[in-house]
This record gives sequence, C-alpha cells and structure tokens, in this order.
Amino acid sequence: MEKAKLELVVGVFVLVGIVCLGYLSIKLGKLEIIGGNRYDVKAEFDSVSGLKAGATVEIAGVEVGRVKGIALNGDRGVVTLAIRNDVKLYDDTIASIKTRGIIGEKYVSLSIGGSGEILRAGGRIRDTESGLDLEELVSQYIHGKVK
Repeated sequence: MEKAKLELVVGVFVLVGIVCLGYLSIKLGKLEIIGGNRYDVKAEFDSVSGLKAGATVEIAGVEVGRVKGIALNGDRGVVTLAIRNDVKLYDDTIASIKTRGIIGEKYVSLSIGGSGEILRAGGRIRDTESGLDLEELVSQYIHGKVK
C-alpha cells in the first residue's frame, strides 16, 4: 500500500513538472497555440537580408508584433507581420528594417501614419525601407566605389 501511494505521488509530481515545462516553453518562446489576438499585414522590401521569422515588430521602440513569415515575390521579399489587435495601422504606414546595434539582430520598425484609412487584416503596407547592408557598404569602401 505504501509503495502504491509513493508511486502515485511521484507520478503526479512528474506530470505537474511536465505541464510547467510546457507552459514555460510556450511563454518564453512566445509561441501562439490557438490563433491569438493578432492580425496579419504584408510588406514588400527590396532586400530582407538578415531578417528572420519571429523577429520583433516595433512602433516607437515598443513591441507590437512579430514577423510571421518571409517569402519571395519575383525579385522582392514579402514579409508577413502579425500585429496585435489593439494596434491600429493606417494605409500610409512606413515599414523599415532596422538593426539593433552595429551587428545586432534585425527587426521591423513601423512609423504609423495618420491618413484616417485603417489598414485591415490582410492589407499591404505600401511604403517600405530595406535595411542597411553593412557588408555591401564595406565592400564599396574597400573597392573605392563609395559616392
């Protein structure tokens, strides 16, 4: 009887531990299990070099979403942004790819407009600025092609 009781307590303890690890993995990884409270918008860039799915999307330094996916459309990169529902973007929003620090991670910075026309789910951000490619600048400097 004592052995069965001990095995039951250990089993419950292990089960609670597994549930806690799963919860922490989801929260720390910022994963969404079911849909979430976000809507998607797309932006086309000339270059998305260094940008990865899962990168942050910020407005004035505050995280408002994540990069959901990156695809190729002809010779341009199409970035799908998952934006929180409480954040309203307008159709004259500008999306820029920025870098944290000199050689830090890439993220998308949004400058919201004020046109009055709200960008709906599935909409497209028309004005974009590709990130600065440090390797290309160094190459141009070395080869004397800096203007």
